Amino acid sequence: MLDNFFSPIYNSTAELSTYTYVICSLASLLFGAIIAFASGFKSRQSKGFLLAVLLIPVIVQMVIMLVSDSVGAGIAVMGAFSLVRFRSAPGSAKEIVSIFLAMASGLASAKGYLGLALVFVVAVSAIMMLSTVVRFKETDDMQRDLKITIPEDLNYAHEFDDLFDKYTKQAKLLNVKTTNMGSLYKLSYRVELRDEDEVQAFIDELRCRNGNLEIAIMLPPVEERVL
Repeated sequence: MLDNFFSPIYNSTAELSTYTYVICSLASLLFGAIIAFASGFKSRQSKGFLLAVLLIPVIVQMVIMLVSDSVGAGIAVMGAFSLVRFRSAPGSAKEIVSIFLAMASGLASAKGYLGLALVFVVAVSAIMMLSTVVRFKETDDMQRDLKITIPEDLNYAHEFDDLFDKYTKQAKLLNVKTTNMGSLYKLSYRVELRDEDEVQAFIDELRCRNGNLEIAIMLPPVEERVL
């Protein structure tokens, strides 16, 4: 029975019937809906992108059904698909996976492998949603931007080294600038914290060194990773 589930619903060498075309098209729309739901699950995606993912499977299915008997036309279609990547804005890794998943489901649907496509789409979509729910702790999660204001007579070169060794895994001085007519320095560091629960103690000890002047710890600017 499992072999029948993964078998094509029609013979690709035979003439395509209207009934078969409608069933494959409805299946492609279902696959697109599942992928669109997984792509937008607990993440911000534009309406245009979700609509594109919804329709890509049925469009790919239609194209492949039309060129299935022509090798030359198939190669031309593959070249056209390759241009889509270079004529679009860079996307995140999740968006690229969603687009390729939509195209793969459309190809499987065009060949009649609806059972195989359904299992594949559901499995990959479930993994995508699971990766959104389960947050893997990364090194970047502990990185912070630290800004310290100090008086001009304080030698900042090694003044905070012992505190950095105690509360951070690494610290790098990014920027130094003067303020208040040159009577104060503003130091900007990129640090990697050892423990988020010790941030307050870290700030308190820094305040004892800089004369209780302004100190700020904040998340670094978000840089979206694209492919």
